[in-house]
Amino acid sequence: MSVTANQRRLLLELLADLRPHWHRDRNLPARLQSWLAARRAGSRDRRLYRELTYTALRILPWIESASEDEAVGLIAAEAADTPATRDFRAAYAQPDLVATADRAALLPVWLAAEAPALLADSAHGDTLRSRAPLWIRQQTGAPDRFLAECTARGWSARRAEVLRTAWQLPADAPVTDTAAYRAGDIEVQDLGSQLILAATAPDAGGQWFDACAGAGGKTLQLAQLLGPGGHVTAHDIRADALKELRIRADRAGLRNVTVTRSAPASGGFDGVLVDAPCSGSGTWRRAPHLKWTTTPGDLARAAAIQGELLNRFAGLVRAGGRLVYATCSICRTENQAVVETFLREHPEFAEVAPAAAFGLTPGSPGTAILPATHDTDGFYFATLRRAG
Repeated sequence: MSVTANQRRLLLELLADLRPHWHRDRNLPARLQSWLAARRAGSRDRRLYRELTYTALRILPWIESASEDEAVGLIAAEAADTPATRDFRAAYAQPDLVATADRAALLPVWLAAEAPALLADSAHGDTLRSRAPLWIRQQTGAPDRFLAECTARGWSARRAEVLRTAWQLPADAPVTDTAAYRAGDIEVQDLGSQLILAATAPDAGGQWFDACAGAGGKTLQLAQLLGPGGHVTAHDIRADALKELRIRADRAGLRNVTVTRSAPASGGFDGVLVDAPCSGSGTWRRAPHLKWTTTPGDLARAAAIQGELLNRFAGLVRAGGRLVYATCSICRTENQAVVETFLREHPEFAEVAPAAAFGLTPGSPGTAILPATHDTDGFYFATLRRAG
C-alpha cells in the first residue's frame, strides 16, 4: 500500500470514530488528540490529520452523505496546501466536486438571523471554508530580528496593509520556537483582534482595567499602546490563564501590567475593556466543530453572562472614560443586542465612533469584523463613553 493510500485509510478510520460526536461534542479536538496519541503519530502526521479533520469539519454537510471517494476528494481539494498535505492533495483532490457543491449548506440555518451581513456577501462564507492564517503582532519597535529569522528559515512575512504591527506568516510556521518570540519581540495574535484596540486608540499614559484578560493577548497590546507611563490592571478568575499572562508580560519586558483575580469594588479607570467570553462563532475557521455544536440557546446563555459583565464593570469607568465591549462572535445576540440593552439601562453611557476605521464599516451599535474583510477571524467591538 502506498503512503497516500495508507493516509486515506487512516483518515476514513478517524472520521468514522468522530462521526457520532460531530454535532454534540464541543471538545472534539481532544478526541482528535487522543486518536493521534494512541497511534503515536509523528509531527508531520499530526499536522496532516489535524488539517484534514478540520477541513472535514468546515465542510461537514458536504461529506456527511457523500461516498468515501467523494468525501476524500472534497477534503483533499479544500485542505490548505502545506508540506504535510501536498502529496495527499495531489493524489486525491477533486475540485470539480467543490465547484458544484451547495455553499449555503455550510452555515447553520439559524445564522441568517444572527449575521445577515455575513450571509449577504459570499466572500465571507468562502473565507470561513478556509484555514485561518497565522498572524503575529510586532511587540517591539523594530522588526529587524524577527524578519532576519524569517529569512533564515525561508518564511515569507507579509505586513498587513491596514496595520503596521501585524504580520502574516505561513500557517505552519513554528513561531514559538523562534528567538524573536522567546525575546518578546512578537506575539501570536489575529489581525482582527489587533484591530479592536488599534481602532479604540487608548491615550498614552492612561490607566486601564482589562476585566476578562485571560492569557493576555489584548492585555499586552493594550500595555504597549499605553506606554510606560500608562498601566493595565489585568483581571480574570482563572489562575492558570493569569499565570500564562505573567509569563508573556515578563517575556515582553512589560512593567506596566498588574495581574489580579480580585476585581476592585470601585474604580476611576480611564478605560475598561470587557473582552467577554462568548460562543466563539468568530473562530469557526480555527475551531470548525463549534459551527455544528453551537445553538441559539448557547447564544442566549452567553448574552446573559455578557450583560452581567458589562453591568458589573461599567462602574469602574471614570466620568469621561471609555468602556470597550468586545467578543470573538459574529452573532447579533451576543453583540449589538447586548450593547443595545446596556445603553438602555445605562443612559450615562453613549457610543463613540472608532478612532480609525481600518476599512471596517461601523454598525449601530458597534463594529463587526467579518472574516473576508482582512482575512481574519470574526470579531465585534463597541466603544462607549461615560458622561463627564
